[in-house]
Amino acid sequence: MTEFEWPIRVYYEDTDSGGVVYHSNYLNFMERARTEWLRSMGFEQDVLIAEHNCLFAVHSMQLNFKRPAKFNDALLVRSQLVKAVGARMEFEQKIYRDTELLCEAIVKIACLDAIRFRPMVIPPFLLMEIQSEH
Repeated sequence: MTEFEWPIRVYYEDTDSGGVVYHSNYLNFMERARTEWLRSMGFEQDVLIAEHNCLFAVHSMQLNFKRPAKFNDALLVRSQLVKAVGARMEFEQKIYRDTELLCEAIVKIACLDAIRFRPMVIPPFLLMEIQSEH
């Protein structure tokens, strides 16, 4: 499946007192990349909620930290949809500084009914677009 790339710059606010990216900020970088992936296909999350009663929530993640990112680094988040079935999507996401792998994750996403917060099948129009992109 096609990989989506999103550039990230490490700001001072992303780091600890030693100038190293605080571990939870890698999750923020990955979240931004998934949001931009949806946006690149013409889907805004607020519109999906308002018009289709559909939202996405992280169900689980498996993370491996390889090397630290530091203040002012230019990073690249690579996101690849591995599968989309029923109410679930699974992504493989990797964060690089140049060619150096810094962090990798398997991210499982649940599609939820925005009112009841219960799983719902990924809307067909969205699933069709996601599958046609890959």
